[in-house]
Amino acid sequence: MENLISLVNRLQKACTAIGDHGEDTALPTLWDALPSIAVVGGQSSGKSSVLESIVGKDFLPRGSGIVTRRPLVLQLQRIEEGREYAEFGHLPRKRFTDFAAVRKEIADETDRETGRTKQISSVPIYLSIHSPNVVNLTLIDLPGLTKVAVEGQPDSIVADIENMVRAFIEKPNCIILAISPANQDLATSDAIKISREVDPKGERTFGVLTKIDLMDKGTDAADILEGKSYKLQFPWIGVVNRSQADINKNVDMIAARRREREYFSSTPEYKHLAHRMGSEHLGKILSKHLEAVIKSRIPGLQSLINKTIIELETELSRLGKPIATDAGGKLYMIMEICRSFDGIFKEHLDGTRSGGDKVYYVFDNQLPAALKRLQFDKHLAMDNVRKLITEADGYQPHLIAPEQGYRRLIESSLITVKGPAEAAVDAVHAILKDLVHKSISETMELKQYPSLRVEVGSAAVESLERMRDESKKATLQLVEMECSYLTVDFFRKLPQDIEKGGNPTHSIFDRYNDSYLRRIGSNVLSYVNMVCATLRNSIPKSIVYCQVREAKRSLLDHFFTELGKKEGKQLGTLLDEDPAIMQRRVSLAKRLELYRAAQAEIDTVAWSK
Repeated sequence: MENLISLVNRLQKACTAIGDHGEDTALPTLWDALPSIAVVGGQSSGKSSVLESIVGKDFLPRGSGIVTRRPLVLQLQRIEEGREYAEFGHLPRKRFTDFAAVRKEIADETDRETGRTKQISSVPIYLSIHSPNVVNLTLIDLPGLTKVAVEGQPDSIVADIENMVRAFIEKPNCIILAISPANQDLATSDAIKISREVDPKGERTFGVLTKIDLMDKGTDAADILEGKSYKLQFPWIGVVNRSQADINKNVDMIAARRREREYFSSTPEYKHLAHRMGSEHLGKILSKHLEAVIKSRIPGLQSLINKTIIELETELSRLGKPIATDAGGKLYMIMEICRSFDGIFKEHLDGTRSGGDKVYYVFDNQLPAALKRLQFDKHLAMDNVRKLITEADGYQPHLIAPEQGYRRLIESSLITVKGPAEAAVDAVHAILKDLVHKSISETMELKQYPSLRVEVGSAAVESLERMRDESKKATLQLVEMECSYLTVDFFRKLPQDIEKGGNPTHSIFDRYNDSYLRRIGSNVLSYVNMVCATLRNSIPKSIVYCQVREAKRSLLDHFFTELGKKEGKQLGTLLDEDPAIMQRRVSLAKRLELYRAAQAEIDTVAWSK
């Protein structure tokens, strides 16, 4: 199962490359789901020496104050033979064989992120060490816990470091390596204190006791190492690091490990524990445990990754495609968005979506009701008929039939139909305009680009206004045509009555008697009702032809013509997506790429298992 640790190593590197290193974020995090071992300890606890003993090399910066100011993800990879070397994640093609240069690069890379102000950062440094003398293991070295700020650091540094450490170790997939010096009271151990807060039962904490050889004479750490003083689920492990004098003399690590083994095997208080003491045993036990934890987490990781991929794909689909960079691509993108809008608009009219039925309501209810409200019978009341007939005759009364009077009565009645006709045109225009706004709100792509949304809306409404004007002109012409030429057959079929035309022997005034005028009014009303029945059918046809049909055919034609004249920069102003959305799309795409790669990697390991 050695490939399990290298799998997690690769995924952790990929996470950091896209900015996923366990911090609070609005994006899904894979880092938190990956098992890891975090090394925790106070300043001067011997934390750095423990790590160097496990590796077998001097490679960590040393000095007074807070030396580790960024998490160091230390990935140990065992090689069978060859010269040992180190590689940094930020320098992927450079191999370090001089470990003094590794120490310098750690310090330099820390300063690149934090500056020389002794600030801290949660962005990790990745260091891979390939050696025949290591086990496959990944450790995260965290800044040492401290109780006071040194010169050049803010007063909040103590809390900042503690919060960073806690943020790492409180995650359930984090294994805690708590480093405590044996020559100090365990009750005051910074590592044990913070570990107990996040892991009160000690279920994922390994206790490491350093500086055992520096304890006061007459005292020993046997009770702690046997788990009597402070019990953890896993046995305590004691280590004997090199002294400062050894470090100054560049004592070889191999020799230091040998002296460590001799110390535990020859010291009476620890002889019975010697088989599970020392940095070599620590490295092996951690490697074995990490592999077991990773193996147990694989099904959960697969489930999490599959679920997150679906969520990321869904959100990316909702956010839409990224903006093209060239003018042709931008034009094509705008045209596609407009076609999408146009398709939705047509669906509303055709009944696939709601709204088109309102047009029929205008024709079937609103227009007939408006025509009924015209009340032609009142317009053709006796007094009005007499007035118009008399005025039409002028100074010379008609001889047989009042033709001019008939025409004036009919024209004055039909002219009132223009009001309902115009109202029907306006009502359909309002419906179409409402459907345009509704279609814009339902076109997901337009939500990305406020300027394009405004331009499309304005262009569509302008087209509808032109269509409305044409429709009014055509619809009113229908009324005017009925006014300008009467249907002669209607009057020819009226019953002939000599009295209705007047008897020449009667006086002029007898020709305007009530019975005679009543007959004229009745005939005109019958004719006007016949014409209204015709217009009730022809007005909707005119409106549909001029407005609805044209809106379906050419709603954005003028906009497309103007669009073709624009240059790339002008097209770009239409695609003015919110920068926050653009950034989120990029971030989501990177996360999706990470999760897909992780899915492939883990599936491969799962199948090989």
